[in-house]
Parts: sequence; structure tokens; C-alpha cells
Amino acid sequence: MSTEAPLPIAQIGEPILREVAREVTPEELATPETQAFIDRLVGTMRHARGAGLAATQVFDGRRICAIEVGENPRYPYKPRIPLTVLVNPKLTPLSDETFMNYEGCLSVPDLRGLVPRHVGVRVQALDRHGAPIDREVWGLSAGTFQHETDHLLGTLFVDRVQDPKTLCTWATFEAHHKAAFVERVEALVARFGA
Repeated sequence: MSTEAPLPIAQIGEPILREVAREVTPEELATPETQAFIDRLVGTMRHARGAGLAATQVFDGRRICAIEVGENPRYPYKPRIPLTVLVNPKLTPLSDETFMNYEGCLSVPDLRGLVPRHVGVRVQALDRHGAPIDREVWGLSAGTFQHETDHLLGTLFVDRVQDPKTLCTWATFEAHHKAAFVERVEALVARFGA
């Protein structure tokens, strides 16, 4: 991974967060410049302790995002997701069933809100080396994949919040909403294992 300084993260209001990211060709993906960018994207995500980061969030218009959930103190209830780089991702819902996910975003600091997410999605993409990815993701992890790929379509989680009364800061989430939310998502994780 890159040892360079983390990239700046675009904050809500930046026009690039509302742009649809452009497809990356296999030839472009293979270039040293794109591979170095992916390293910096991953490094920035880890530095910010996020569960994922999309290229548009670091002022880059390519259709690339990274997802990783390990021992993250911000999300101790999230199942692990090994480092996954998605290039040109396409998500297809596998069920009409949804769950309500309290989400936040590195581009929308200190704000969380309830977002409906599909409990299962088919993920089709290329990995960072151009190999095809085609897999199903279920449960809480499916919400993470939907959140990150939304960024590549110019959509922020606040656009999907159905009830603005659920919006809260991190401190008020911890004080008033976290316990009930964790209880709900632990049941989801137990059901789907993710």
C-alpha cells in the first residue's frame, strides 16, 4: 500500500459527489497510475477508519471503490469484509426485502440516519487486476456495498433517508439509538452471517 499522505476527502456540497463516475477500461485499469491511485484510495480509507471509500469521494471521477471492515472501533457490530476493490461495479437486488441501516459517511461528517437497504445484492465488477467478480452479499454487509456503489452514481446516504427525524450526530446516535440499532443488526448478522 501507498505510504503517501492520505488524499483529501470531498465533503457534502462538492460537485463531484453528485457526478456519475465514468467506466474504467481494462487498459486504463492496468496502468501504473491507476494501480497507484487504488493504493492511495485504500490508504486514505484506512487512515480515515472508514468501511469503504469511493473514487469520487477523493475528487476522482473513475468508477472505483474500496471496501474493508476489520477491527474498526467505529463499527464494532459490522461483520468483517476483507479488502475488496470494485471497478465498474453493478449491483442487482436479490430480494425485495429491506432492512433499516443507520449510516454515516466520511463525506458527511458527524451525521447519521436510517436508510432502507436490500438484504441481499448480486455484486458484479472487476477486481483491481481486471478479474471478474460475481458474488452475492447478504445482510449488513450488503448495506455497505450499496452505500459505496451509490457514491459512484452521485448518490449520498442522506438522499435515501426516508424520515429526516432519524438524522443525528454520532454523539446522539451513541446516546439514544445505538443500543436498539445494534440489537436489530445483530439479529440480521445472525440470520445471514454478514
